[in-house]
Amino acid sequence: MDGKPATRKGPDFCSLRYGLALIMHFSNFTMITQRVSLSIAIIAMVNTTQQHGLSNASTEGPVADALNNSSISIKEFDTKASVYQWSPETQGIIFSSINYGIILTLIPSGYLAGIFGAKKMLGAGLLISSLLTLFTPLAADFGVILVIVVRTVQGMAQGMAWTGQFTIWAKWAPPLERSKLTTIAGSGSAFGSFIILCVGGLISQALGWPFIFYIFGSTGCVCCLLWFTVIYDDPMHHPCISVREKEHIVSSLAQQSGVLSSLPFIAAASCTILGGQLADFLLSRNLLRLITVRKLFSSFGLLLPSICAVALPFVASSYVITIILLILIPGTSNLCDSGFIINTLDIAPRYASFLMGISRGFGLIAGIISSTATGFLISQDFESGWRNVFFLSAAVNMFGLVFYVTFGQAELQDWAKERTLTRL
Repeated sequence: MDGKPATRKGPDFCSLRYGLALIMHFSNFTMITQRVSLSIAIIAMVNTTQQHGLSNASTEGPVADALNNSSISIKEFDTKASVYQWSPETQGIIFSSINYGIILTLIPSGYLAGIFGAKKMLGAGLLISSLLTLFTPLAADFGVILVIVVRTVQGMAQGMAWTGQFTIWAKWAPPLERSKLTTIAGSGSAFGSFIILCVGGLISQALGWPFIFYIFGSTGCVCCLLWFTVIYDDPMHHPCISVREKEHIVSSLAQQSGVLSSLPFIAAASCTILGGQLADFLLSRNLLRLITVRKLFSSFGLLLPSICAVALPFVASSYVITIILLILIPGTSNLCDSGFIINTLDIAPRYASFLMGISRGFGLIAGIISSTATGFLISQDFESGWRNVFFLSAAVNMFGLVFYVTFGQAELQDWAKERTLTRL
């Protein structure tokens, strides 16, 4: 019986990659609970029922004098912790400070993840956030300024952790399982919000509001222990992964790489055709002069890929953005086909082939030099080497653009005009 060999498929829910998804689910769970903890605890921390008659209390420190006031019932202190007089404006600043921290680290964290590795970045972010959660009750005793600082740094730590996840999935998630794995991991945020809203008030009432921070901060520390023990940046270096699962992940990603490798050429062909159509449209309608069109498309073809190349090292943690930029670089650079590349037909149509041969020769020399320079740079340090390659290519593009915009012409040159011979 002639049967086709069965396709080797990696295990599903008992596999290491699904274990990684569960640990990342736990990480997202702890981060969202740490983020929302203050929103729950603030009700007890600024108990407004006690603020009447506390005019002599500090606006930042705990209301210690209220304990000596016999007119205040002991039941009003069922939170068993300090109460602070923070105005609604102050509370708004405290709540928003964590968001400021997240925004500050979204782009730098992608750059740092490319240098130190996503495992270290995400783990460090989770650990810092957990330790600062444990420190929050003490920070509140020192004053509102320290609470704002703690929340801002905590936001920066969580920003590091959020962006690092997609770098890991780019190497661990087979294309046909990417949705399942990322949703398992991401659902931890929704589940964490549900849990903190359900039990946060009960913890505050039974144990005191500081224990909201102590419990979920400690949970984060436990999660960090799991993270640094089980998680690796890629399956190739994990000591416990099975050969079957490793082959399944690698082969799946290899198939996808073949498809992705063709996308830049599709983008390049599309930009070449569309650029040519647009350039001739602008000329046929007399909207722009010929030299303006040539310099405009040259600017697009050199400036846009340079911006994409410079941005690449800073978005390394985002798989999707990295792929988009790698597609846009060759795509937008082909806009030069409607710029300086065909400029020889404008200035010297008689010698266009000769001039094009010379320019192609310089292009080949540049290719030889760039390959050698790239090999030298990445041999020094792989991560920083590629970053320097991108920066160097952008700098060369900018030099060429400035040179062409300054000296480029589109008029037929006198030396290229045909001369009519007059017979006597």
